[in-house]
Amino acid sequence: MAHKTSAVTDEPIEVLFALQSKFNLMDFAGPLEILDTARHDKNDESTKAFDITIAGPEPKVLSEQGVVVGSQITYKEAHDRLNDFDVLIVVGGDSEAILKKKSEPLPIIEAFAELQRTDYTRERTLMSICTGSLFLAEAGILAGLSATTHPDYMTKFEIICSNAAQRDLQERTDVVDDARYVVNNLRFDLGDEDENPYIRRKSDAGRRPSAARKGSISFKGSNGRRESIARRAAMRLGGLRVITSGGVSAGLDATLYLVSILVDEDTANEVARLTQHEWIKGTVVDGLDV
Repeated sequence: MAHKTSAVTDEPIEVLFALQSKFNLMDFAGPLEILDTARHDKNDESTKAFDITIAGPEPKVLSEQGVVVGSQITYKEAHDRLNDFDVLIVVGGDSEAILKKKSEPLPIIEAFAELQRTDYTRERTLMSICTGSLFLAEAGILAGLSATTHPDYMTKFEIICSNAAQRDLQERTDVVDDARYVVNNLRFDLGDEDENPYIRRKSDAGRRPSAARKGSISFKGSNGRRESIARRAAMRLGGLRVITSGGVSAGLDATLYLVSILVDEDTANEVARLTQHEWIKGTVVDGLDV
């Protein structure tokens, strides 16, 4: 795959799914369906918005539900090609063993975050589904950020976040227990409302968004505008957008949000309609994203 410095409207956004043995099948299959359905132009099947790559520890990865999914690349290849990807998605499953062994996907999470710290000229997104957020917490990614996970794992999540903060001498994580998903490190924040065409105002209610706010256009612009690059350089994690979600259906909501900011909201709504899923919005920290 050729190195890509930005996305354009008709170019697929590169997504890497990181699977581990005994991963949760629906954590993977739900977001995969959402991304695979998205089109830059809903009337043109050839305009796929996302190109999906699956990394796994073995050529065939067994889910905790007993279904086998074929990986396309090894984790070694994923590390070698990490700069090709705009989005890394981490799913839940077998968390106790992963945390104990410090095995994948922990190393690739750390590598993706480090890549953004050292190369903030690109806009990148790290997203976890369900208990995948435990891996982000253990890797120290969530220090100083807000995050959520499956309600049944909230206490464990808080403990891992607290231990990671003490271990790394970093800020604590603000654990949010009542959100479908939580988004950190926006493309723009609320303070730029007067100057920024991507920010939505209450007075815009009912109006059709202008082309300037189209997610794919602003995504492309964010990789080329000096202001955006300088801003990411000053942000935590080099501006890496970090999204954590609750359980399976909340993961669908988070993935629809991802579609809305990287393609556009009309596309996200169309995907929600096609999949007959009611998109419930989550929490966007310190601002309104596109």
